Amino acid sequence: MKAKLLFFSLVFAGLFLVSNRASAQDYRTAVGLRAAWGWGLSAKHFIKDGHALEGILRYRSYGSSVLGVSYKYSYLQISALYQIHKEIPSIDGLMWYFGGGAVVGFYSGDGFDAIKGADGGTTIGISGNVGLDYKFANIPLNISADWIPTFVLNGYGNGFGAEGGGVAVRYTF
Repeated sequence: MKAKLLFFSLVFAGLFLVSNRASAQDYRTAVGLRAAWGWGLSAKHFIKDGHALEGILRYRSYGSSVLGVSYKYSYLQISALYQIHKEIPSIDGLMWYFGGGAVVGFYSGDGFDAIKGADGGTTIGISGNVGLDYKFANIPLNISADWIPTFVLNGYGNGFGAEGGGVAVRYTF
């Protein structure tokens, strides 16, 4: 809870410091790893100044035993996001961004029907996105931290979910 509060405080503080114009970013494409609820791959490509597309492929496998009932599930999720980046003039290399996109997820599990109401399936949803993006000046490395709230339209997790987001470390070129 404290980590979420700190993250949102930093994002909103950044909103007050930003310029109204987007400037040229320090990289065009970045590819790397992402940690969140599971592990994943992230690729970001700027299509024009301040406007980027990010694709995220995320996988998670989890198991537990509660009161003698065991279950295990896994899912694979694909997200496609359109992002608008804004400069934070007081810190070189740091930008904040916002946007949205779509998500498709595939899930399955043993004991899933007893705990979650289904053995597996596919989910489709729409996502928002807000975060911070930092490009190191002297090395081809970028890090970002974001929040991706999602509204799932069907399947497991139907409805609003605010737990999406994570941290990405990417090689830039």
